[in-house]
Amino acid sequence: MPTYHCSARMGLLDAERKARIARAVTLAHAEVTGAPPHLAQVLFRDVPPQDHYVGGALLEHDHVFVHGHIRGGRSTELRAALVRRLTDDVAATARVDRLAVWVYLSEIPAAAMVEFGHVLPEAGQEAAWTEALPAADREHMEAAAARFRR
Repeated sequence: MPTYHCSARMGLLDAERKARIARAVTLAHAEVTGAPPHLAQVLFRDVPPQDHYVGGALLEHDHVFVHGHIRGGRSTELRAALVRRLTDDVAATARVDRLAVWVYLSEIPAAAMVEFGHVLPEAGQEAAWTEALPAADREHMEAAAARFRR
């Protein structure tokens, strides 16, 4: 349900750090929002050093940018808690200063999102939505949940 795009200078994040960041972002989202963790996806983009500018100037220090696309309908307080948690967890996992982590959240209405072939439920309605899925679709989704638990 949430999709997080993480961008960093090429070479800053090796495969192990990316895996740890993906898990940290997934857990942060699940623990703060209550959404099932196996529905989150995290995508990484390595940015060539000559392709990242801040304030019109070439970026010359470590920087990790996280842009999360989440379902709308959550409180301001919850979104602020999620942004703080993501910032802290990504900084610790990437081994960069908190000042080097920027996190943006964009909300998308649930009715404008499809996953596993079905329009998503409103926040908090995941259990009923999952239960109403056709058995084969639910089994496919549960297999994804099992992979996350490993």
